[in-house]
Amino acid sequence: MKKDLTINGASTYHSYPDDGGKHPGLIVLEEIWGVNAHVKSVADRFAAEGYSVLSPELLPAGLLELMTPQIQKDLFDPEKRNEVQPVLRAAMQPIQQPEYAANAIATLKACVDYLMNDSGVNGSIAVVGFCFGGTYSFHLAANDARVKAAVPFYGHAPASEELAKITCPVLAFYGDQDHGLMPGLPALKEEMAKLGKDFEAVVYPGVGHAFFNDTNAHAYSAEVAKDAWEKTLAFFAAHL
Repeated sequence: MKKDLTINGASTYHSYPDDGGKHPGLIVLEEIWGVNAHVKSVADRFAAEGYSVLSPELLPAGLLELMTPQIQKDLFDPEKRNEVQPVLRAAMQPIQQPEYAANAIATLKACVDYLMNDSGVNGSIAVVGFCFGGTYSFHLAANDARVKAAVPFYGHAPASEELAKITCPVLAFYGDQDHGLMPGLPALKEEMAKLGKDFEAVVYPGVGHAFFNDTNAHAYSAEVAKDAWEKTLAFFAAHL
């Protein structure tokens, strides 16, 4: 089943099994392109595996208006990239502000509330996210102890004081060609070990950022995405 909700003022996509049973709850978080057809398809795939899935729209309307297929294409065009990047950086300024993060986390915690109170959910909640959503997967795990498992795909980890608040196991995915994240991974692994956290980082050779997105011809790897999908399902099955 699929339906649209509003949670804490955020448009939210809900995809869930229609069998009358109780299922684990899952929050699927978007890339910077918004809760688009691709994100909804990922939510539907998890629902088909037996999860009740929420995908809240965390991005502001002004930014979403820019995230057109043409903009995505231009970012990979060497001749147009330099024109597009400053426009996107300016549009992304609001999401860099502390008040934005506080509201986004409040929305995510409201999504956990919704799932915890849903008669079709068994009380076990997890989060998975991609890029921007991977970053907020870390944030939610750090700010809501009801989350029992977190899977950030190529997300930026928060500062040490926030990492220290994580109580659930974390499985994180990276591509070794992701030059924005790979330099910081050794320090993250060291910090998580020092904090005594259950943290596993899987690094795939030969791929970069967004390798799971099958609508991104420049980044998608079917083989790697399949492996990450299977590992994610196994991880959730072990912890939910």
